[in-house]
This record gives sequence, structure tokens and C-alpha cells, in this order.
Amino acid sequence: MLARLSIRDIVLIERLDIEFSRGLAVLTGETGAGKSILLDAFALALGGRGDAGLVRHGAEQGQVTATFDIPKGHPATKILSENGLDDTGEMILRRVQLADGRTRAFINDQSISVQTLKAVGAVLVEIHGQHDERALVDASTHRQLLDAFAGLEKEVAALETLWEARRTANTALDAHRASMERAAREADYLRHAADELKALKPKDGEETALAERRTTMMQGEKIASDLREAQEAVGGPHSPVPALAAAVRRLERRAANSPALVEPAVKAIDIAINALEEADQHLSAALVAADFDPAELERIEERLFALRAASRKYSTPVDGLAALAAKFVSDVALIDAGADQLKKLEAAADEADKRYGAAAEKLSAARTKSAEKLNKAVNAELAPLKLERAKFMTQVETDAKSPGPQGIDRVEFWVQTNPGTKAGPLMKVASGGELSRFLLALKVVLSDRGSAPTLVFDEIDTGVGGAVADAIGARLSRLATQVQVMAVTHAPQVAARANQHLLISKDALDKGKRVATRVNALAADHRREEIARMLAGAEITAEARAAAERLLRAATA
Repeated sequence: MLARLSIRDIVLIERLDIEFSRGLAVLTGETGAGKSILLDAFALALGGRGDAGLVRHGAEQGQVTATFDIPKGHPATKILSENGLDDTGEMILRRVQLADGRTRAFINDQSISVQTLKAVGAVLVEIHGQHDERALVDASTHRQLLDAFAGLEKEVAALETLWEARRTANTALDAHRASMERAAREADYLRHAADELKALKPKDGEETALAERRTTMMQGEKIASDLREAQEAVGGPHSPVPALAAAVRRLERRAANSPALVEPAVKAIDIAINALEEADQHLSAALVAADFDPAELERIEERLFALRAASRKYSTPVDGLAALAAKFVSDVALIDAGADQLKKLEAAADEADKRYGAAAEKLSAARTKSAEKLNKAVNAELAPLKLERAKFMTQVETDAKSPGPQGIDRVEFWVQTNPGTKAGPLMKVASGGELSRFLLALKVVLSDRGSAPTLVFDEIDTGVGGAVADAIGARLSRLATQVQVMAVTHAPQVAARANQHLLISKDALDKGKRVATRVNALAADHRREEIARMLAGAEITAEARAAAERLLRAATA
């Protein structure tokens, strides 16, 4: 429900706050008082096209705020969630129009795109009339509205699930079939490649390990002679170790006579002997490590050559050969065993097609049947609206060759305005006044389903007489028991049925130098006076007041 419309610095409006009640609210006033400005501002808050001309002269910007109380589960909350916006239960749509033509949009004081604002506005409010660009006039929504009228939402949701299962099954089948076709085209090559790589048995990281071992062996060959020469100097026939050991023994025999002179030297020579023996051990170990079997080196080089040749042949890094070998084996297996899998996938896809097709046909039949009921219900509303010679019809075109998530039907509302004339789409055939009344009849029939919570009708009663205006008022009143309805009207018969009557007027300010639009909620006496003005014109007579009183009493009877 729309709780408040707040407008600042829009054309003739400096500051305006309007509280709307539940039920039917009517807006009346003299021509030029500003009713269209109000609807322009409202449409702006809902994501309508911005225009620098909407900003009041002398102001840098104008803004409009529309506040709604939103129940949990309303489609608008889903849009909030999808855009990362907070759901506080109260939804505040705000649009700022700058004088240079730029606009900014907000929901709950969070900046959003105009497209998001428009998406939210579309599920909150429908405006029918000269501002009409939503809902029933959009043929793409007609199937959804028919489904809502028929209560087929669960069936449509179930069909969407079957459509997804069908899509998944056919995608898997297409992918497998493409793989088999590719494999079949390359069958001989694949078998040869699989056998060759199977014999090669490449391993991940093998090239690096072999290259490192080969480098170590080749480097060891170069330094082996130096290692042997060093070992011979340290531990060979010319090693100083025996002479040093003999010197230590002689000194130790003299140590008793002069320990202070002998012991430091003995310790130093012992350290030298130990260091030489340790060096000899390291040199021996290095010689063992540097020693290699030439046959092993040859085997390593042959293995590296084979791996790198395969890498070049298959345009794959050596470390990728193992994975490539597994793929070739898999492709060969696909050729050998793919036929059985293909049959299984074909059976699954065929079953998914049949289940979807059966459900789509059943849903199509339900739509066709419900379309007849919708036609009957809408046509029953036309005669009181002075459309007794017109005919409403719901076109359901079924094409099983063009399936979709919501079925195989294309639904569009058509009308025939007079017998013998050609029927056609609602928006193309009906004139402005006729269109508004067709839409009203539809909204009355669809009032509890497929409708935004707030409906706005802009001068839907234009060009109609008293009886038709009364019928329009009665239907707006009926509609207002299900949703909130606002109507800009010049018909006293419509105004008399309102739950809330708002008078739009212009007030002179600054001694007549400028004017501003005002909106006042009318109490009972003032309301009767306004309806009398609508009946009589500029001069309100006693008869007009009496007629207004009769309209008010009749409306509450």
C-alpha cells in the first residue's frame, strides 16, 4: 500500500506531502490545477523517464519520494535481495531530478540504478491512462496474467522444472554426441597415439628429475680427476699424515719433561691430522657420487630424447603428456563404449522431452479453457461501460515447435470494438477512451490476481456520460476492495464513491507573482461542495448540492 507521496520543487510544487488511505482515493480539481504534474512526479518516483523541465523554476533540483508498506514475500522484496538491498518492511523510493537533466535514484536511501528503480516500481504500481506504459498493455505479460486468473502458477513452476531437466538432459546428450563424432573422425590417430603414449609411460615431473640427474653426472665427470688428485694429496703415498703422526709420538715422549712447551703443539697437530682424515672421507664420498655408469647416462639421454620428441609431436609440454595419454585412452574408450552411453543419454533426453511435452500440452489445454472463462468474465463487464458492442478475446497460439520454460503458448489480449470490424491486439485496436475502459474491465476481473498492490487511473472517465461514469465508479470501488486504487477524475459519479477525496488546486503566492499547486483532503461538507461544482460548473446551485448529496448517499447504499 502507498503510504505517502512527498514532492519537492517539481514544476508548480514547492513542497507537498500526501497521505493516501486504503480503498479508492480520487483526485479532482479544475483543469490546469496540477493533476498531470502529480502523476508525472509519481511516475518519476517509480522509475519513469526524467526531464529537466520537471524541476521548479529557480530550483537546482527537485525530488519525489513514494513510501510503501510491503508485506513479506512480495515480488519487490526479491528484487531488493537480488540487488543487495536491505528489506526493512517499508520501501522508500526516491528520485532526484537535477536541473541539468541528470537524475539519481534511491531505495531505502541506498543508491541504485534507474533500471532497478523501474523494476521495483513496476511490481508496486500500475498507472493506466496517458502515462500508461506498464502491465496490461504489455503483451509479454498476458500469459502470466492468464495463468494468474486460472490459478496455474504451480503448474507453470512445475513446467519450468521439467524444462530445466529437459535442457540438462539434451545438453548432456549433445555434448556426448559431439565427443563421439570428434573421436570417430580421429579414431585411427587416437588409437595410435594412445598406444604410443601407453608404451612411453610418461610421468609428471619426470623430465625435470632426469635433466637434473644428467647434469649431475656430466658435471661429476669433469671434476672427478681433481677430486682424485686432492684425495691422493690428502690420503695417498705423499700424505703428510704419517709424518705428522710420528712427530706427535716423539713429542708426546718429551711431554713429561716440558709439558708447557709440548702440549699445545701436540693438540694443534692432532687437529690437523683429524681435519686431513675428514677431508679424505669427504673426497672419497665425492668420488663415489661423481662416479657413474656411462650406460646409465646413455639411458637417461635416450629417455629425455623420447619424451621431448613426444612433446613436440603432440604439441604438449612433457609434464602434460601423462594427462594427454589419459585423455587419448578415454577417447578410445568413448569410441568403444560410447554407443551404449549414447543410447542411455538418448533415452534420458527422450523421457525428459516426453515429460515436458505432456505437461506443456496439459497446461496449454488449461490455458485455452481458462481463456474462455476470462473472455466471458471481461465481456460481462463491458456493457455497463458503454462497450456493449465490443468483444474481448484472449488469443492462445500454441506451437509445440517453439517450447519455452513457461510452455508452448503465446498469449495476447485482443479486442473487437464493433461487430464486423477486424479484431486485433488490445493496444492497436482500442482508442484511448476505449482502452481505459477495457483495462478497467480486465483489472476488475483480475483484481485478486496478477495485479500490482496500487493502481492509478488517469481520467479513465473522459468522454463518457453519467451512466457510464457511474459504472466506472462502481467498478473502481469494487476494485478498491482488493487493491489500493487512485483515480484522477472529472466525473462526480466516480468522485462520490471514493474513500478519500483529494482536491487539487492552485494558490496565488507573493501577491500573485507566482502560483503553487496544493492538495487538500476534503471532509464531508467540502466533499459535497466539490462534487456539486463538478456537476454544475462555476456557479454551484442548490440543485447541484442536492444532486451531490444524492450521489453520496447512493454510493454508500
